[in-house]
Amino acid sequence: MSKKKILIVDDEKDALFVLGKELTSRHYEVISAENGNDALSLAESEQPNLIILDIWMPGMDGAEVSEKLRENPKTKDIPVVFLTCLLEKKNGEGQGRLVANKVVIAKPYDIESLSSQIERLANLKIYS
Repeated sequence: MSKKKILIVDDEKDALFVLGKELTSRHYEVISAENGNDALSLAESEQPNLIILDIWMPGMDGAEVSEKLRENPKTKDIPVVFLTCLLEKKNGEGQGRLVANKVVIAKPYDIESLSSQIERLANLKIYS
């Protein structure tokens, strides 16, 4: 069975490194982008099973990237998990909330909660 491929998009290099290392240790193939334009190119060329997308980025933010992914027939079916520091966390809440029909995980995230969302969503990508 081939590894599930995950595209991580975050303008913070440290965040990319830490999450990438964690996911690689969990046997995912990880590719990364530091901005929206690179993310769109990689999503189309690499066809990941899942995209983990920071909402708050300079230039093209995560919402814009997500909208452009949905407009492209080659990327419209790739599941997206948003990461943000904009959600208020209370007693463990904010780990996998649905906002506008998207999974949104608050930073700092709990890796076990994020991993369960990733495992569930990475299996949804259907290749034609």
